[in-house]
Amino acid sequence: MSANPLPTLPEFSLKGKVAVITGGARGLGLEMSKALAESGADVALMYVSSDKTHDIAAKIGKDYGVVCKAYKADIADAEQVTTAIDQIYKDFGVIDIFVANAGINSGGAAETYDLKTWQKIMDVNVNGVFYSIQAVSKYMLAKGKGSIIITSSMSGHIANRPQMQCAYNTSKGAATMMTKALASEWALKGIRVNAICPGYMRTELLDETFKNNPEWEKTWTDLTPMGRIGDAKELRGAVVFLASEASTYVTGLELFVDGGYTCV
Repeated sequence: MSANPLPTLPEFSLKGKVAVITGGARGLGLEMSKALAESGADVALMYVSSDKTHDIAAKIGKDYGVVCKAYKADIADAEQVTTAIDQIYKDFGVIDIFVANAGINSGGAAETYDLKTWQKIMDVNVNGVFYSIQAVSKYMLAKGKGSIIITSSMSGHIANRPQMQCAYNTSKGAATMMTKALASEWALKGIRVNAICPGYMRTELLDETFKNNPEWEKTWTDLTPMGRIGDAKELRGAVVFLASEASTYVTGLELFVDGGYTCV
């Protein structure tokens, strides 16, 4: 039996492309980074906190035979974001794919919710998304082509139960609408803008959440038609599809990867 992988449509290949992903070194972002690299793209990881991201980037590059580098920037600081993206463009010569994935969450009752936390969530999940997309758009507009993918959430479409997370849901609702507005604005300029809207996906952070709130796992799985929490790897196909030439007539899409949560 041949050791070669089964062939797939050439449109799904990202060979020769350059992808940038914010928050691409952990959780859902790490799986998406690996998927883009495995599909042939050179990848730039943008991060804010852990300098170990450089080691993660080196491993991705080695594992998949691509160029992968890490760039530090506070996503909520427009100047830092622009400086990092300009450096990425200088280093790679082009930016074909941009995944605005960095995001944070902190729950709590709305009537007592800390306003500084509210502002921080908006700064990262809304303002940071726009800062980074605006910074990368000049390169895509000049080329007349590009794919932008925003990691939104099913929480931008529904109010989660039983946890209280008005700030997060509001931020993701804004991210989803940003997707549609930008898709419409740039549709004739060669840039496609789409959103991936995950449901409950298993990550280290989610496992920690279940330790503190063990009853939530049953509630969430009961509310999900497929009856389980998703695996982060189940986002791989979605991000490659939207990044690739396989989706050239797709823009303004909310692609729910949620086990059916939003269909009932």
